[in-house]
Amino acid sequence: MSHKSMVVAGVMSGTSADGINVALVRIGEARAPEPRAESVATRGSLRRVAGAQSIKLLGHAEYSYPAQIRAAVLASMNAECASVADLARLNFLLGKLYAEAVLATERRFRIKAQLVGCHGQTLYHQGEPKPFLGRKVVATWQTGEAAVIAARVGVPVVSDFRPADMVAGGKGAPLVPYLDYLFFRDAKIGRIVQNIGGIANLTAIPPGSSPSRVFAFDTGPGNMVIDAVTQELFGKTFDRDGKIAALGTVRKSVVEQILRHNFFRAKPPKTAGREEFGREFVLEFLRQCAAFPKQDVVATATAVTAQSIADSLRRFVVFSVPAAKRSFREMILSGGGAKNATLVRMLGENLTPLGIQLRFSDEFGLPSPAKEAVAFAVLAYETWNRRPSNVPSATGAKRSAVLGKISYA
Repeated sequence: MSHKSMVVAGVMSGTSADGINVALVRIGEARAPEPRAESVATRGSLRRVAGAQSIKLLGHAEYSYPAQIRAAVLASMNAECASVADLARLNFLLGKLYAEAVLATERRFRIKAQLVGCHGQTLYHQGEPKPFLGRKVVATWQTGEAAVIAARVGVPVVSDFRPADMVAGGKGAPLVPYLDYLFFRDAKIGRIVQNIGGIANLTAIPPGSSPSRVFAFDTGPGNMVIDAVTQELFGKTFDRDGKIAALGTVRKSVVEQILRHNFFRAKPPKTAGREEFGREFVLEFLRQCAAFPKQDVVATATAVTAQSIADSLRRFVVFSVPAAKRSFREMILSGGGAKNATLVRMLGENLTPLGIQLRFSDEFGLPSPAKEAVAFAVLAYETWNRRPSNVPSATGAKRSAVLGKISYA
């Protein structure tokens, strides 16, 4: 197991199931460790020296799932009933797609990866113990056969990151705070790193933080509900730039009712997925909005995401400490939701009274769509070097854990 610099391909496919993100990242041990992190953004690339670790983004690419495969993935998520044969086949098929995505990215940037970190496609995630066959269990499932990726790409693959945290008493999520801490911590100001993917999640990093003071949790739906209602009402997979929502009127009574949902009141650490905000939630939301114009429904779904993020900040971050110690001044936005101008505007309006400035991860040299893929490249590198990379204060784990399983080529 070498600590030397290596190129790692991070592969991410999120809860929106809109496709595959691949980031090629050079990661290694910095020759002269710095007392605190500093970042240097260059055109189209990123370099971060964090302690003894150097992270440089070499290239990033996105690939959409073919429509038929996306439909199969969405149908399998949190399904009441599914064919075991189809799930097994989907596992191997996604492995092929991930491998093809890595190979295509290598060709595009003329760079060969030495290791792959693949998150896989989450079909089910249950961070809390629930009764099953007379015992209580936690469970998670990220599909996409790593042995297929290793064989096709020709390098080892680290996959299945979440279970090691869960057996250590954590919820298996969120895992991206490890990158957030390395990359965005600041000596003087507190930062909230807010990712808006299918699910929205935040990492709160107090000034001059050690990892033990970082905390993170899912704030609720990100793009998931917006995408679902846009598909149902307009036949489009998502509301590009928030243009549909911009034409609608937010129905505040529905937003208020939705935010009474138990998830929003629960204290962190907490995680969410399609189990909370998937098919059944969307059907109920559409029923509540049945009398409204279609644009209003999309606008209201967008407001639910913005308001739930702001409410989470008020309840669990900003006002959870005495006024004299409140030091959070910036929110750094990433994920697909950062491209939704209407969502960003709504979020900004909610942040202004809190004295928090909205910024974007792109400003720091980390392109928003690449962030989670970069994170799993970093996690894979740590696993390859037998180092823990969960953040127990974020996941609720009782101890640090080396994450993932390694499949050799």
